[in-house]
Amino acid sequence: MNERPGATEALALEDASAAVGLEERPLPARAGLHGDRRVRVASGQGFWGDWQEAPKLQVRRGAIDYLMLDYLAEITMSIMQKQRDRDPAAGYARDFVPLMDDLIPDLLEKEIRVVSNAGGVNPEGCRAELGFAFADASLPRRPRVAVITGDDLMDSLDDLLAAGHELRHMETGEPLSAVRDRVAAANAYLGAEPIIEALRQEADIVVAGRSTDTALTYAPLMHEFSWPADDWDRLAHGVVAGHINECGCQASGGNSLVDWREIDLTLPGYPIIEAEADGTFVVTKHPDLGGRVTWATVAEQVVYELGDPREYITPDVIADFSTIRLRDLGKDRVRVEGVAGRARTDKLKVSIAYHDGFKAVGDLTYAWPDAVDKARRADEILRGRLRHLGLEFDEIRTELVGAGACHGPLAGAPSDDLPEVTLRVGVRSPDRHAVSRFSREIAPLILAGPPTVTGFAGGRPRVQEVVAYWPALIDRGIVESNVKVETMEL
Repeated sequence: MNERPGATEALALEDASAAVGLEERPLPARAGLHGDRRVRVASGQGFWGDWQEAPKLQVRRGAIDYLMLDYLAEITMSIMQKQRDRDPAAGYARDFVPLMDDLIPDLLEKEIRVVSNAGGVNPEGCRAELGFAFADASLPRRPRVAVITGDDLMDSLDDLLAAGHELRHMETGEPLSAVRDRVAAANAYLGAEPIIEALRQEADIVVAGRSTDTALTYAPLMHEFSWPADDWDRLAHGVVAGHINECGCQASGGNSLVDWREIDLTLPGYPIIEAEADGTFVVTKHPDLGGRVTWATVAEQVVYELGDPREYITPDVIADFSTIRLRDLGKDRVRVEGVAGRARTDKLKVSIAYHDGFKAVGDLTYAWPDAVDKARRADEILRGRLRHLGLEFDEIRTELVGAGACHGPLAGAPSDDLPEVTLRVGVRSPDRHAVSRFSREIAPLILAGPPTVTGFAGGRPRVQEVVAYWPALIDRGIVESNVKVETMEL
């Protein structure tokens, strides 16, 4: 029986060939819609809060065609929605505007186009703020900024439910009606077509909302190489390229387990996808920056957040990650090829965030001797006091940081001679009062608890609202018929 290997097996096959001395060699010209032309899509942001110097270095330290900036995660959308509820002009990645203000002269001079999902739940507000930022800039021409809307389903949610779209939880099967009154945000994942349309409209900067992360990379490739929407293998290569790009430095040496002591991350080069018309591509970085691009760093990112490797589902194609072939060419160049794809589904994923009670987390540090026993005793005392007060919680969770909290039972019994241990206790409840009362019970342990305690200068734990995640599916036509792309000069 001839079976394809799994994702890690497939990667290992190529690693073995690299280990026996695969030599770097010039990449051959390949037949395609654009001959041997290559398009370079640089990753400049892996999440909201990522290193702000990375996109500047990508633009200023070498040649690229596109700068991809990925700001969004499921929780990010709910945070942005809460911001917009307080201020109708908010709801987008605030960091994006000063970054573009700094880079816009370079972008226009070098003809680099930006593709981002910085719009969050308010792409129009983001563009308006860009307009203010660019207003007094002395530029060779006015920047063209495209806004993509239609992913936000909040205003139409009740109509969708009334029309029979139950938006059932993808894991539990429960209909959204069970939590409808607590929904904070609902956004469908859009694919490449709106971004391609923005590029057709000659946008210099694309501001999307909840675009799928990978499309920020493969949409420019589809546009540049005129890939048909049903060329599944080429699109699957683009998806893998996007998956490698989407987490920023994680593909170029950051958060890498292999030889991490030897990787200089002071000024790391974030990954760059150097793609060809047939879909194959090389992962690289600017040569004068730190970081590292090797088989290992790319392979670690390929398997990041991966479920079934044979079904990596996006709005545009289903990519089979078990077919990926990596070849380490040396000198921070890794070729990716062999990716198979198949037809897209008739559904789009919807990311829904809803309010699910309140939480608070507090911690105290206990010092040698008997640090672990002191922390455990403090936890017992705290729980006893909560019971005395008649407080009930959906969950009380205790961790002993420094004594196996990361690995749990796999860490084995902690040493009796640890120099210090941090007791971290968290609670969750629909009752805000109960959580607030818990937050006032941490500090009394300082004097009315075990000895040699420290780390209490931060004050009482803050009561925070819990935002839970509800993944669902919806017919793609329902969403795509309302997607709009508007490009204007600022």
